[in-house]
Amino acid sequence: MKIEHAALYVTDLEAARDFFVKYFGAAAGGKYRNTATGFTSYFLSFGEGARLEIMNRPDLRESPSLSLGYSHIAFSVGGKSRVDALAERLAADGFQVSPPRTTGDGYYEAVVTFDGSCVEITE
Repeated sequence: MKIEHAALYVTDLEAARDFFVKYFGAAAGGKYRNTATGFTSYFLSFGEGARLEIMNRPDLRESPSLSLGYSHIAFSVGGKSRVDALAERLAADGFQVSPPRTTGDGYYEAVVTFDGSCVEITE
């Protein structure tokens, strides 16, 4: 198992992308946009290891469930069947788990809430 990515909500997505590219040598992937929610994001790669997802939503400041800064950490478990199995195991142990799904940007994931934080379980 490995950490796939960590995610941050930011107020200015383009400025955050430029900051990590300029000062930390990140390579930015293409911009993702969800037209229904206004959510936008970039995945930033740093040569090796986990990626960083920077994210923004127009309702960020008004939403009680969203905040600037850390959003979630994602663990890659090695396949859809492993996502399903771990989600079932966590739910059986009493954790709040979203049903596995394929997201708009192509991730197959389930999300578990642990101690007020979200942990994504991805392929």
